[in-house]
Amino acid sequence: MQKIDLRSDTVTKPTPEMREAMAKAEVGDDVYQEDPTVNRLEERAAEILGKQAGLFVPSGVMGNTIGLKLHTEHGQEVICDSRSHILNYELSMLAWFGGCLARPVPTADGILSWDVIAPEIRQVSPHWAPTGLIEIENTHNVGGGMVYPQPILDEICDRAHERGLPVHMDGARLFNAAAASGFTAQRIAEKVDTVMFCLSKGLGAPVGSMLVGPRALMDKGRLYRKRLGGGMRQAGILAAAGLVALEKMPLRLAEDHANARFLAEKLATIEGIRLDASRVRTNIVFFDVSGTPFSAAQFAARLAREGVLMNAMGPMLVRLVTHYDVPKELCEVAVKTIENVLRKA
Repeated sequence: MQKIDLRSDTVTKPTPEMREAMAKAEVGDDVYQEDPTVNRLEERAAEILGKQAGLFVPSGVMGNTIGLKLHTEHGQEVICDSRSHILNYELSMLAWFGGCLARPVPTADGILSWDVIAPEIRQVSPHWAPTGLIEIENTHNVGGGMVYPQPILDEICDRAHERGLPVHMDGARLFNAAAASGFTAQRIAEKVDTVMFCLSKGLGAPVGSMLVGPRALMDKGRLYRKRLGGGMRQAGILAAAGLVALEKMPLRLAEDHANARFLAEKLATIEGIRLDASRVRTNIVFFDVSGTPFSAAQFAARLAREGVLMNAMGPMLVRLVTHYDVPKELCEVAVKTIENVLRKA
């Protein structure tokens, strides 16, 4: 049985070009900063994002953890969306490693605005923890892959900087945001202080994420990376795939977005499934199965037996994520499989 894996864009396999680059990679010891392929990846990532320097890290969680730590002191608060990845899916590294408390702000779709941020900013006081940082997630995973409108993002950065507050972007799917918005990744990240983006999600590399920002902060971040166990040796084998991912894979992300819209439009016509297909902007589709005989977990388990994999994200919410390993024709098979399962139910 062929598996159609729509659980996440992290499940992609490296392309033949990535595998060839990995096999031929020039390597050295990256802890000594002597791996030429890692150095090239870090320089290229910084150049593409318009920042001074980059840092190659094993995972997005590590990249965010370092980024948050660079801007804050123990005992401060970090303002973020209430459904943000750093709050809900990163094992509380903000507290465990960073020594900070999240100040979550509820939003309808994961998109913060200055109007809801400003009332949550706290100054130094004998009674409460001061705000040290504002964190945004673009695209927003649990918000359904939503993209920050650029004027809203710019205003957050401008107003935050006026108050002396830095802004960190969890841009795990930053290049999806670029493909959907029409803005370059550099323009999107222009005013934020640091950015983390994943090479191992929509860009398809087997391992790794990038943190980019001011050179002095990246130099300090290298020390935090070592403390977290992220000091790698001949990591050019991984960075070589990352370079291919960075240069080639953003060009095809619109295909994933089109496939997500196709899935959403088809699912919206199936009795028992609820979603607003018009809100699907990137490669993430959430839908409600409360009108079916299944809970989300039961629905996902039943489809898994038919070879279609997806994730339950709540009692009645299911998430699908498109990527380059699931082309249009397999999306069509996935829809037919869902229709068949519900018809039999």
